[in-house]
Amino acid sequence: MTYHFTVSDRFLKYVTIDTQSDPQSDTVPSTARQKDLSKILVEELLAMGVKDAALDDFGYVYASIPSNTDKKVPVICFCSHVDTSSDCSGKGVKPIVHYDYDCRDIVLPDDPAQVIRPGDHPYLKTKRGEDIITASGTTLLGADDKAGVAIIMDLAHYLTTHPDVKHGTIKILFTPDEEIGRGVDHVDLERLGADFGYTLDGGERGSYTDETFSANGVTIHFYGNSIHPGYAKDKLINAIKIAGTFLELLPKDGFSPETTEDREGFVHPVHMEGGAEKASLSFIIRDFETSKLKLHEARLEQFAKQATGRYPGSRYEFESREQYRNMKEVVDQHPEIGEYVKIAMERSGVTFKKSSARGGTDGSRLSFMGIPFPDIFTGEMAFHGKHEYVSIQDMQKSVETLVHLVQVWEEKTDS
Repeated sequence: MTYHFTVSDRFLKYVTIDTQSDPQSDTVPSTARQKDLSKILVEELLAMGVKDAALDDFGYVYASIPSNTDKKVPVICFCSHVDTSSDCSGKGVKPIVHYDYDCRDIVLPDDPAQVIRPGDHPYLKTKRGEDIITASGTTLLGADDKAGVAIIMDLAHYLTTHPDVKHGTIKILFTPDEEIGRGVDHVDLERLGADFGYTLDGGERGSYTDETFSANGVTIHFYGNSIHPGYAKDKLINAIKIAGTFLELLPKDGFSPETTEDREGFVHPVHMEGGAEKASLSFIIRDFETSKLKLHEARLEQFAKQATGRYPGSRYEFESREQYRNMKEVVDQHPEIGEYVKIAMERSGVTFKKSSARGGTDGSRLSFMGIPFPDIFTGEMAFHGKHEYVSIQDMQKSVETLVHLVQVWEEKTDS
């Protein structure tokens, strides 16, 4: 495809805007700064001629590129999230482009102790000669998911400047708060008006993800008895110590993200707070098989019973909530979604690789809200940390794949 891609320039701009979400916030979106990027995206879309581009009060960007064919093509949505993870700072990101990468270690200049080594990142070994973007060593990069945002924006630019490319109606959706599991809490499905969709939030070139974890969230509250420590003998029951005992009971050789891989599920503590009277722990529960979530929770609650059993007079409360489910249960009912992606990748010179995500996307929940929504690669790698990187060529190939994909949907639709 002969085209002057704009994806890298857009990406380098977008990552400098701090859009971290906050899991402890009750506002919508969880941080107002996410709208700083969303406003820019609306302005850029309007400048392209996408007339209905708009930002709503909840932080969602909606836009439409009208159909230019007489066929009744299903309405396709492309979605990415503007927020970045709270696991690592996203303030003051300074992106660096490593041109014509030679597969040597990448020392990040603002903290030379941060070294991205190909030995630790097998995919990076395949990127010789490509142009790699990293952060400078003190922040994450934000390729998750600003690579996806930039790819969709470049797709919009291509379609608005190449009216000869036939396609049905294309919907664009940019969401806030995906990283904290609230990405589609307030999405307006009627306004979106899509039949099928694809998130742009995947990793390696060629990856097509039609399966994610199923996920629950769990909070355990431990209750003790607080009293002045000077007069506490045989009276004080310290909830912090109960929580500590509970954590010590968790297995060291399994049951956790650091000891599992492939299709193994896990239980992961993500937040702790409290004092002597009450201490609370928050967990995420993950597995590809939805039925196993309750088994993981039962095991976790057994540890809570054991911990409080060691402190007579203490008690606990166990709260579970659904977060998202494995999209495969829905996507498999519409095999053409993946078949068309495969054709588009082949036309782009990309090897199609079906994969499973040890995580979730907005598409996980959107699939169960009535819009089948698998995921397509962006090139984002080592996300949520200072070693995050992305290949410019991967992002360009993703744009090219989307251009072919909208054409495949048009071609495969009967008149």
